Amino acid sequence: MTFEFGPFELDVPGRVVTCARREVQLQPRVFDLLVYLLESRGRVVSKDELLDAIWPNVTVTDNSLQRAVSGLRAMLRQGGLESAIRNLPGKGYRLFVDLGPAPSRQVAATNGRVISGALGAARLAASRQEWKRSAELFESADAENAIGEGGELDCWALALQCAGKPAAAIPVLVRAVAAHSAAANCREAAADALALAGLYLERGEDAPGNGWLARAEDWASKLQDPATTGLLLWTKSKMAAFAGNPEQALALAEKAYVATRDKGALRVEALTLAFRGFYRLSLGDTAGGFADQDHAATLALSSNVDPITGGTLYCNILWASRMFGDWARAEQWTLGYQRFCTDTHMELSGSCQLHRSEVLGVRGSLEEALLRIQDAVTRIVDDAPWALGDAHRILGDVHAAIGNEAAAFEAYDKAYALGWCPEPGHAMLLLETGDAEAAYASLERSLIGRTWWTLQRHGILLAHLALVAAHTGRHEKAAALIQDLTGSSDRWPMPSIRALTNEANAVLALAHEDRDLAARYLHLARQLWSSVDSRANVARLRLQIAGLQLSSTDMRGAMTEIRAARLLAEELRSHKLQDACDALHDRILLAEGSRAIVSRQPAWHAG
Repeated sequence: MTFEFGPFELDVPGRVVTCARREVQLQPRVFDLLVYLLESRGRVVSKDELLDAIWPNVTVTDNSLQRAVSGLRAMLRQGGLESAIRNLPGKGYRLFVDLGPAPSRQVAATNGRVISGALGAARLAASRQEWKRSAELFESADAENAIGEGGELDCWALALQCAGKPAAAIPVLVRAVAAHSAAANCREAAADALALAGLYLERGEDAPGNGWLARAEDWASKLQDPATTGLLLWTKSKMAAFAGNPEQALALAEKAYVATRDKGALRVEALTLAFRGFYRLSLGDTAGGFADQDHAATLALSSNVDPITGGTLYCNILWASRMFGDWARAEQWTLGYQRFCTDTHMELSGSCQLHRSEVLGVRGSLEEALLRIQDAVTRIVDDAPWALGDAHRILGDVHAAIGNEAAAFEAYDKAYALGWCPEPGHAMLLLETGDAEAAYASLERSLIGRTWWTLQRHGILLAHLALVAAHTGRHEKAAALIQDLTGSSDRWPMPSIRALTNEANAVLALAHEDRDLAARYLHLARQLWSSVDSRANVARLRLQIAGLQLSSTDMRGAMTEIRAARLLAEELRSHKLQDACDALHDRILLAEGSRAIVSRQPAWHAG
């Protein structure tokens, strides 16, 4: 037997459900619940009947049924039909759907009625993940006063967010809360209130965010629903993190995960697990944090989460990878997120454009990175203005890599003015331009405080501080920092941090005039940067190695390194690196010319 309703198709013998021709993963009890409600679609089914039918000969509580219903709602939400399952207080549940072929015209089914016109077309477009068109059609339907139910407003808000317009979703969600509240749908009202709290948090508007959080908590207190409880605790954890209390954020995320684990709320379970990992990373549990985030990502992918949840997960994991300087991991998840956006037809968010820009600045094209940053800034002004400082920090890094020193310093100054730490890029540019003491002072200041930003970047900042300390003659300080970083391999296993400590060791070796040891450290650093495909740093290290070989009269070895560095500089389109290649090449030609002149002079002249 096969059921078709809206964008869904249910193959009962094969136990397969698809939405818009994509398979949806369901837990066995949730699948059984869907089949039973479809077979009983013309009537209200009591809780006792459902418990007997879905869990025969097993003693379970109402909570088991509520978890299954929550899982079914999550599945229906993917096709814009989350309100099709209704809880009739004191009576039971009923599924309101029309069976038949999936709609091919601008008609949609919801809550037992057929909808045509702009509203039907909007629902149909949403089921096909045509988010921009769906949002436009919902706006047309609203102009005709055709939208009234909370589920329709939820679908409109989803379309707006997936189309890259989260700010526009706020007033729609406010109306959805009112509609759900009037219909006594506490669970849906709480979910929308929490979505509003999250959107306001991203905008840096704490007051309305806290207000919606409090309202959601009122509704959640009336429910015994793991998904709602988990979402509430998860949102509170984000509030705590933004307020600079990572320990409290971790405790709340842990409670959220415990509340949802194995309760059929896979979407919320994945979110809480990812953010628990994020906070564990901030507090120094690197292995545990990354393990949590990998687990969360695979959990979400296996349960076919909605686009908003998937975007939130990817963005969180990408952010952590960037903060730790784990560029290989950042690239892997960036590509994964791009595939996810393509599959779900979701617009890349401004924040994730920033992530991609930074990855490109280290591994790809600097010109493309600049274009993406400009696009990201236009998006995050409304959606996530708190990230503007980060955008200017990344802009400074890219300009510095290209060789635009004035533009880089201007961007770093803007980042700092917006309350964002521009390190370590700012300090490295100061070191490069001859102001090593200012570089050291800037890095020391960047380590003050306990914000999640500072805590997550602690290792990479310390590694840069070790390098600058070595350059400024603070050899004991540099050695102590290197020992702390290399002695905590479980906490700082990232190749970028190990590469920087090897660079610092090379500077210390040169201070003791041990060129051979310095060369070994530089080669190790170059290999580590290569392992994460950090092309800008690989080119920089190759030029340092070439300079060392040139001073040792190893002209052939120096030319080999320069040629390799030049290829990378051309790929990156960095005129700074290209100029450095030219300068070293000219030194080699000059040195070879001097040697030739000396070799042609008569012996008496040489003496």
